[in-house]
Amino acid sequence: MNSKRVLIVGGAGFIGSHLADHLLARGHFVRILDELDPQVHGITALPRQLAADAEFVKGDVRDHAIVERALHRIEVVFHLAASVGVGQSMYQIADYTSNNALGTAVLLQALIDHPVERLIVASSMSIYGEGLYVDVNDRVVPNVKRELNRVRQRLWEVVDTNGAPLRPLPTPEDKPIEPQSVYALLKHHQERMCLCVGAAYAIPTVALRFFNTYGPRQALSNPYTGVIAIFASRILNRRPPIMYEDGLQQRDFVSVHDVAHACRLAMEVPQAAGLVFNVGSGQAISIKDLARRIATVLGKSKLHPVTTGKYRIGDVRHCFADIDRARRVLAYEPKVSLEQGLAELAGWLDGQVAMDLVPQASAELAARGLTL
Repeated sequence: MNSKRVLIVGGAGFIGSHLADHLLARGHFVRILDELDPQVHGITALPRQLAADAEFVKGDVRDHAIVERALHRIEVVFHLAASVGVGQSMYQIADYTSNNALGTAVLLQALIDHPVERLIVASSMSIYGEGLYVDVNDRVVPNVKRELNRVRQRLWEVVDTNGAPLRPLPTPEDKPIEPQSVYALLKHHQERMCLCVGAAYAIPTVALRFFNTYGPRQALSNPYTGVIAIFASRILNRRPPIMYEDGLQQRDFVSVHDVAHACRLAMEVPQAAGLVFNVGSGQAISIKDLARRIATVLGKSKLHPVTTGKYRIGDVRHCFADIDRARRVLAYEPKVSLEQGLAELAGWLDGQVAMDLVPQASAELAARGLTL
């Protein structure tokens, strides 16, 4: 592919900085627009991970003038900017809506006057709610949702209307969505807005539904970031990982390097336009098993994970990716195994300092009645 002039909105963050490196290494021009949110970056100075070869514009995506300036001579836009956090979104509703919905609207408004060759928007696996399930006869059960009365009895698994257990399967893109948090609802809003406006104004648009992304540069002191970073922060402070429910809920963890690769493929493959893709590893792992592996790779295997036996409003039981569409259309194939990814993460964590803010975040949720 010929060299492109790329704008990464939210490009100073975890995924954005890796994507910038990935694109720069392949000869693309990269400009980054980022407000450097203190919850993510901790400071207002340029993050150390920001590539020196990338052009940086500090500003809020909700500022139309700054967005227009950032779009000057740009050919491809990656929209990664968003407030991230399922739990926090349930009580900072106005802030999340402003950052995620209004921010997307301002970007799209500017793109009408500054059309690009391709727009790629970061969506999220959270929009599915619960993943795909089948009953004992292997029939797909639609619109699965846990009942709060069962959760209050600490009956965590998903069952059908007769109380029979359901079996989780990899979740494909055509599974009906059921957002169960404000964050999830807004990610779906971002996705659909971009695809809708892109189709109306002939801007080829791709939505990527990221599953649980991990790797170096995650914000260790942000208690609303990915669970791997949260567990690592606890362990670095010689405290055991803390899990909701019984820790047997299953997720899909994908290396940030594979995510950056998928982003580039979404930019390059013509057939991707107008489609949505899961970006995951295609593998499921329980949260408890994950916690044990992180403790082991960090040399703290005696820090056994602790289960709270509590439920957090908005959490789902099982959701992991079916990546067949990305394989077929994008030729996407995850290259980093969980073992390799955790080993790389452990090397990066050596010497890192993390503030363990999980107790404060948990107390905030409990005080607002968002844990049961």
